[in-house]
Amino acid sequence: MTSEDNYSDNNVVSKQVHKHDHTPPADQGPVTQVQAIQIAMQELLIEKGLVCAEEIRETVELIDSITPSRGAEVVARAWLDPEFKSRLLHNGTAACLEMGIDLRPTPLVVVENTSLIHNIVVCTLCSCYPRMLLGLPPDWYKSTAYRSRIIIEPRVVLLEFGTNLNPELSIRVHDSTADMRYLVLPQRPNNTENFSVNQLTELVTRDCMIGVTLPKNSVTS
Repeated sequence: MTSEDNYSDNNVVSKQVHKHDHTPPADQGPVTQVQAIQIAMQELLIEKGLVCAEEIRETVELIDSITPSRGAEVVARAWLDPEFKSRLLHNGTAACLEMGIDLRPTPLVVVENTSLIHNIVVCTLCSCYPRMLLGLPPDWYKSTAYRSRIIIEPRVVLLEFGTNLNPELSIRVHDSTADMRYLVLPQRPNNTENFSVNQLTELVTRDCMIGVTLPKNSVTS
């Protein structure tokens, strides 16, 4: 969901008991509460026959193998193909499926940066994130500092990323949830009219698809 509030600087902030030994190996630290819950849930799902250990392993390996280049390919195609861009903005999940990227069951909302609006993505509650497009989220995205400050002082946080936006540009911050993921469609940089899809893909970084930076050869102010 997007929460919005207008400020003077034009920012828009838009029981089942398991008696197994969960002692970690000697070379690892103690199991955290979140890890203990994850282990218990995994064992329960396997015990009930809803998934098997092999399926879990394959899913983890798939997520670990995904890099932001997947999302960059989607952005580059949108820059080159206006009809695909229209479909992407209308239904991000379906448009990505056209490229063989299955994001279901979580809907993907794609928000476009323009000459008037700059979009940023956050998950204020945890770390909801389009992993099937961008891979694992960076540590800073999961940090309490980013999750709280980007809502309150987005321009200050952007400056810390080296992104200095025009003061007249409105900022919208989109809050991801367990039922919704967001992806920023950056503006295509100037002087790239003759770029190939591969060249355009190289300009697109993970951080600009989150909204904290701009494509590589963009002018920030």
